[in-house]
Amino acid sequence: MLLQLLLLQLLWLSPAAAKKDKPEITSHKFDNAPSNFFYFDDSNTILLHDRDGGLVHRSEDAGKTWDKVDIQGGKAWDIWRHPYDNKKAYITGKGSTHWHTNDQGKTWLDFEIPKARPSLFRPPLSFHAENSKKVLIHGEVCRIGGLIDCKETTFYTNDGFEHVRLLRENTRGCAFAHATREFKTGDDDKSDDRIICVTTGRISFDRREHRLAVSDNYFEDEEEPSLEGDRTVQGIINIAVVKGYLVAAARAPNTDELAMYVTDDASIWHRAVFPSDSRLKEDAYTILESTSYSIQVDVMTVEPPNPMGMLFTSNSNGTYFTRNIPHTNRNLNGIVDFEKVQGIQGIVLVNIVDNHDEVEGSFGREEKRLKSQISFDDGRTFRDLTADGKSLHLHSVTEMNNIGRVFSSPAPGLVMGVGNTGKYLNDYIEGDLFVSDDAGLTWTRALEEAHKYEFGDQGSILLAIYDEESTDEMRYSLDHGKKWHKVELPVGKIRAKALTTTPDSTSTKFFLWGTKGGGSRTEHWVFTIDFEDMHEDKCGDGDFEKWSARVDDDGKCVMGRQQFYKRRKADADCFIREKKFEEIEPDFDSCECTEEDFECDYNFVRSKDGKECVPNGPLPDPKGACKDGAKKYKSTSGYRKIPGNGCKGGVNLEEEKERDCDDTHKPVVSGEISTERTAFPAKSFRGYFYLERAESSSESKVGKDETVVMRTDKSKVYLSRDHGKTWDQVLKDQEIRDIYPHPHFNDVCYFVTTSKEHWYTVNRGDTFEKFTTEKEPTRDRDLAALAFHADYKDYLIWTGAVDCDKKSGSCHNDAYYSTDRGAHWEVLRRYVRKCEFIKKEGRGDQKKLVYCEQFKGEKLGGSLQLKSSDNWFADETVHFESIVDFATMSEFIVVASKDQEDKDSLKVDTSVNGQTFADALFPSNFNVPIQKAYTVLDSHTHAVFMHVTVGNRKDAEYGSIIKSNSNGTSYVLSLNSVNRNTPGYVDFEKMLGLEGVALVNIVANIEEAEKGSGKKLKTMITHNDGAEWSLLKAPQKDPEGKAYECKPDNVADCSLHLHGYTERRDPRAVFSSPSAVGLMMAVGNVGEYLTEKSEKTSDTFITRDGGIEWHAVKKGNYMWEYGDQGSIIVIVRDTVSTDEIFYSLDEGQTWTPHQFSKKKVHVAILSTVPSDNSLNFLLWGQEEDSDSEIVTFNIDFSQIEERQKQCKLNENDSNDPDSDYDLWEPKHPLSDSNCLFGHVAQYLRKIPDRNCCNGRSIQHLHHIAMKCECTRADFECDYNYEPAKDGSCKLVEGLAAPDHSKICQEDPKRMSYFLPTGYRRIPLSDCEGGNELAEYESKEVPCRGHEEDFAKAHRGLGGFWIFILAVVLPVGIASAVGYWVWQNWDGKFGRIRLGDQGSAFDAEQPWIKYPILAVSGAVAVLAAVPLLVGSLWRWASGMFGGGRRYTTRGSFARGRGDYAVVDEDELLGEDEDEEV
Repeated sequence: MLLQLLLLQLLWLSPAAAKKDKPEITSHKFDNAPSNFFYFDDSNTILLHDRDGGLVHRSEDAGKTWDKVDIQGGKAWDIWRHPYDNKKAYITGKGSTHWHTNDQGKTWLDFEIPKARPSLFRPPLSFHAENSKKVLIHGEVCRIGGLIDCKETTFYTNDGFEHVRLLRENTRGCAFAHATREFKTGDDDKSDDRIICVTTGRISFDRREHRLAVSDNYFEDEEEPSLEGDRTVQGIINIAVVKGYLVAAARAPNTDELAMYVTDDASIWHRAVFPSDSRLKEDAYTILESTSYSIQVDVMTVEPPNPMGMLFTSNSNGTYFTRNIPHTNRNLNGIVDFEKVQGIQGIVLVNIVDNHDEVEGSFGREEKRLKSQISFDDGRTFRDLTADGKSLHLHSVTEMNNIGRVFSSPAPGLVMGVGNTGKYLNDYIEGDLFVSDDAGLTWTRALEEAHKYEFGDQGSILLAIYDEESTDEMRYSLDHGKKWHKVELPVGKIRAKALTTTPDSTSTKFFLWGTKGGGSRTEHWVFTIDFEDMHEDKCGDGDFEKWSARVDDDGKCVMGRQQFYKRRKADADCFIREKKFEEIEPDFDSCECTEEDFECDYNFVRSKDGKECVPNGPLPDPKGACKDGAKKYKSTSGYRKIPGNGCKGGVNLEEEKERDCDDTHKPVVSGEISTERTAFPAKSFRGYFYLERAESSSESKVGKDETVVMRTDKSKVYLSRDHGKTWDQVLKDQEIRDIYPHPHFNDVCYFVTTSKEHWYTVNRGDTFEKFTTEKEPTRDRDLAALAFHADYKDYLIWTGAVDCDKKSGSCHNDAYYSTDRGAHWEVLRRYVRKCEFIKKEGRGDQKKLVYCEQFKGEKLGGSLQLKSSDNWFADETVHFESIVDFATMSEFIVVASKDQEDKDSLKVDTSVNGQTFADALFPSNFNVPIQKAYTVLDSHTHAVFMHVTVGNRKDAEYGSIIKSNSNGTSYVLSLNSVNRNTPGYVDFEKMLGLEGVALVNIVANIEEAEKGSGKKLKTMITHNDGAEWSLLKAPQKDPEGKAYECKPDNVADCSLHLHGYTERRDPRAVFSSPSAVGLMMAVGNVGEYLTEKSEKTSDTFITRDGGIEWHAVKKGNYMWEYGDQGSIIVIVRDTVSTDEIFYSLDEGQTWTPHQFSKKKVHVAILSTVPSDNSLNFLLWGQEEDSDSEIVTFNIDFSQIEERQKQCKLNENDSNDPDSDYDLWEPKHPLSDSNCLFGHVAQYLRKIPDRNCCNGRSIQHLHHIAMKCECTRADFECDYNYEPAKDGSCKLVEGLAAPDHSKICQEDPKRMSYFLPTGYRRIPLSDCEGGNELAEYESKEVPCRGHEEDFAKAHRGLGGFWIFILAVVLPVGIASAVGYWVWQNWDGKFGRIRLGDQGSAFDAEQPWIKYPILAVSGAVAVLAAVPLLVGSLWRWASGMFGGGRRYTTRGSFARGRGDYAVVDEDELLGEDEDEEV
């Protein structure tokens, strides 16, 4: 017995067993700063990455000792921890080689991603929550040494990287549906492998056409899920898996509002519905840390620079959202001061902006005053935080000062934060450290001044280090923060950078990183702080307490349960050793059910006051319940218990409710067309604009909100919400000179007066706000007073009139800019003609890039310089000393300048990046000694169509259409003798919605016309983007079924000719619509030439197959409009008064009259929404017996029987017999196959005789059925070559074939060059291979002396790309790199947040797809860009007399509009009012 006591005493006194009075601290010095480090879960193993050295270090003892990971030195780019398997981690390299470990980094195996590098635009790895062998790898496959032509590609492994295989090309992010353990996809293996990707469009990289693709077999097959009923949705910008939900966000053109779609099973999707006054906007909502039974979203309500938001919570399936708390604090990165207390249901801490009213209208001038609040009932109610009876405010997520969570850890109930008591939150360095051990209910000051902090041993240990400057000590507490102790650091003072521990906070070891010294002498130290030996006892049962997660009387229950934890008492003298790496699991008790435990059932929504669930439309008809005269039936109460809720007894809102059978009936439809007439006290309309809701809008349902704004000749403005059925006068006391709808944001519209006070609306006329400018608007009616930015809707440029009331002749324009919607203005440039924002695809993050035309030396009459700046002209670049004009296009910036060698002539320069310009090389056989005028017609097919005036004699103008290569620098002749009028408009029109189809009118009698005879015009069409042109085949019979006098088989003497753009009173009356694919209407005649447009000689025609076959529909001249995407066509007489319209429901095969007025009306305009997807049309005109009133007539087809049913569409099965759509394949009329541009495209079109409504816009391009082999049709004649009679390309007579080998002599290091063939591929074509390819494709050969090098490298570098490097490097590289970055870059690294994918580089803008538009001042960003590079020419007289005549909203969306000309002469005289 004595021996035993002696042994116990010795053990008690031994150093190894003795209780230590402070933690053990070890230190280690690294050469470089750690760029990333993490623990493997449930272990003391740490990986640390040194990016500067390309190294990875590993420690098995929480950082006490370190070893280098044995991989190829200097190749480690980043490290990644598997979120669900604590044995696995990954090292991504800079190239295609990477590494993975299955044993927490003890051993590493390499794997290859074939020819790819990790993605720069999203995390490179996506994981499966249950099977850690399944991983998705996001990479980029690039050509030319990784410089250009980068294609984002996703790979996968399902065997733990034994094999890496291609998943899919052209992705924009992919995820396993089972990416979280909460998400359930089903029990079968197929669902377990389900992958969802954001992909590019079927034929376009345009962001507006990005879509979802889903596959259950690693994309051997794929489907596009239906998100809106049976319709797919394009414009997907991001996906995310959030707890048990998969969320996708979509954006439509011309809006910053997003649509959010949610699924909880990866099969059935629903659109998330927010309150009508709360809309999701791009870069303006953040999906927060959510629960397994709801999604929580913060929506920005006040825009930067001082953003605020509102917190919303969804129902259990994520579809309906209700408000929780307003005025939440956000930062510029979209991060929100919101955090849940970890491990405890229902407790949330937020910071709100107390002075929200002052901040909202200050545009950043008012500082936010923040208050902290806490909720114990999952956000239903909030209260102040308190410490010592005072309000407490804490720094939160927007000011991260450590890594990991801000306030809490898995330690139950322990919460810490830095802040202050008082009225508002002060600066961080003015804060103290506060602690709460009751989950935030009460707080005490733990330490003075700001500290970083961490929790260990499940809350038994609290550790902190001073965080305002360097320190040589740390503080710790073992009793929940009541008492604190000091411990010194072994290396002296350091500046703390990060303090952390194991993810579950169960360890007694902590990890600290800090720096010592500064500048080049900075040392990087890491420390391990080990508390393991500070107590000899392990905690027993008496050391624990049963702690309720909610100790207040209200809100004890969340999701029908009360939560309890077993945790160590604060004063217990022990550590929880046996629980290391084992997270504490809570216990639950059920609560009685209350109203909060129920949500609205399917087909029900919350009432406006939020107090009850009401039907969302007619209820389903219960089988047999309402037969035989029954008045009542029993059905759902409208409520259901939230899935997963554990409440029992108490309130039961699920009991069935007795309802009226009348509730099941749909509203009675009249079956008739309705008409609404409105008269206005004016003599003419001066402008109208549709402010159409985009399809991602919360109110985008067809017919729900079709806003029109209109100005009369009396400068009065009227607004209609219902497409002209009812009108209200707005801004009644103002005389509005011009209306400027924002060309990129449909909700925004500006109203300019002749003074300095003007008005705008950002909500389509719900409210109007005043803004003041420094100067009155420019007096030059050729120019727009306002210019807009494509991405930032508050950015404006104002062109104001200066010294214009003086008689000194010094009247000029100064330009001002504003970044806050006109609240403040700064001078941009003086003595300008115009200034524009330059923000287009592929031109970099040019947020502030502006081009200005400025008179040299600020002297009127001097040469016009073209200048640019990206910092509001703090610095500037002069690009050209003497220009005529410039225009921005979809893919190019085109400048017309004075030729320095021939001052009487012009020259063209082109840029793709806004910085570097290249001369435009015209064909050698295209000899125009003095180039007087250009009209740029189109550029959306990756090539510029330009009309160069050849004959400039008044009323006999004509020219040639030339077409560029893909970077706009080298042109070939497309067609001669194309008609132009005196103002510079050209008879050229692209067919909207269909690739490569265009119509022109040519002058067939040039010699006679130049001598004074009238022009004789013929209409020609191309089906392959200008490579070949032919006359239009005439229909066999006229509108009355009679044969034409000439024989249509003799096309040269008997073809169809159409009146084109040069004759239009309304430039918006284009032939086609992008939503009615294949349809065109036009007025013309059959014969040898185009005759005068008159009732006697002209007929109205239609084509349904893209211009191959035409049919006569009516005698005389008619205007037309397409509705419901072409399922309704309305026509009305154009040149004579009428009281009726005609409409067709079968693509013009039959026509039905409808009388809309009892009086004859001279109809000036027939209009509808720009998308052509409405069932309403609007006639604008004047009744015959009135000269003091103008009228509008709304024609509404929404009640007709034939359009009551929604058309059925199965986008994943085009052969579905129940579908109301078929697939149509356009073709070249001279081709035996349907191959066009290297592929067979299939378009969805409604079957004409189906009586149903299209409704939501359809993605008409359904599928690329096949890629085609290359043929002659895929090539056009190269520079210096021209088409011969046999169709081949021959060298222009008198020119020698270019000797491309000279580039080898000029560059001795060059390895190869290309032999000319006379052909070049059409930019649109993507054909592959084929027997004829070798004949047309350029042949690459080695330079002399480089044969061996060529042989080695030839396999890795395609000929086309070497040509790019050799010939067009300055422009081509900039274009390709910019385009690649534009496709991928979201402007931000290291953040995954839905709603955050608004690219810093803009997607193709809305005008890119459409052909003709005006480029002058504010309208420089209209529809599709026929640029009119013009000098000081006057706007052509349009439909509406007086004022600046620029196009309507329709032109922005449909390519309808004016366009400009480059001409040294003033082409038009003074404006003259022309009334309707």
